[in-house]
Amino acid sequence: MNLFITGATGFIGGSLAVDLKARGHAIRGLVRDEAKGRKLSALGIEPVLGDLDDAALLTAEARRAEGVINAASSDHVTAIDALLEGVKGSGKPLLHTSGSSVIGDDAKGDVLSPHIFDEDTPFIVEPDKQARYAIDNRVRAAQGARGIVLCNTMIYGTGKGLSRDSVQIPPLVAQARKSGVVRIVGKGINRWSNVHIDDVTMLYALALERAPAGAFYFVENGEASYAEIGEAIAARLGLGPVRSWTVAEASREWGEGHARYSFGSNSRVRGKRARRELGWAPRHDSVTRWIREEMPLD
Repeated sequence: MNLFITGATGFIGGSLAVDLKARGHAIRGLVRDEAKGRKLSALGIEPVLGDLDDAALLTAEARRAEGVINAASSDHVTAIDALLEGVKGSGKPLLHTSGSSVIGDDAKGDVLSPHIFDEDTPFIVEPDKQARYAIDNRVRAAQGARGIVLCNTMIYGTGKGLSRDSVQIPPLVAQARKSGVVRIVGKGINRWSNVHIDDVTMLYALALERAPAGAFYFVENGEASYAEIGEAIAARLGLGPVRSWTVAEASREWGEGHARYSFGSNSRVRGKRARRELGWAPRHDSVTRWIREEMPLD
């Protein structure tokens, strides 16, 4: 297929672009500057100069492509509307990247939530995440197209494109390297489901080929607490005991949104539908083992 991917220079989008190209697809990727565009070209990905605010460009690219993947912002309404307009009535797949913080709570690291969601479970969505949930539903209701939402959990592993690092574990590692102490929010008993980037890209490829219109998939293969993740980072870096931060303290390092929802919340889900419907069979099942044995040290 001829595919158009937003976020092609990012961790998820770049990995998708490289893997999907290896599967025989032709990729055009949205990029904001010419320097990164040249780097994309070196990977065999055709750069499209622009950004998520350029609605006319996004609509035109979606019309031109045989399939579209939004791997940039999960929350950019203008971009989503432009892509939806471009695939309207075409029957084309539009894959939208969401995130499982949509069902994240406000545990501050000190509460283990009993709630574990799958695709058939009524979601509990915090007020701050209602807008993202509304975008997910908008994509699923795409008119005359295959609108599909992939709701990623904590992604780990090494990116294959221009961006090597994901958005949750690397900031913990960077802070630990800078201070010499691994910090977590609260007691770190809050748990997140997780998935390896190689299993993520496998599922996107399957969804392009087989997913029905309106599908929603949690992308998950295991879970861990932040206390367990922190201990694995400390072991990998040869540091001492993990220490606690309040949300306020963590916010000064990572910002309140990340401190509260990326590091302090529970986000526990099970990706049942992709296994059942698409035959997805993820191969990596332990984020802590990856940290202890494979996480890059440079």
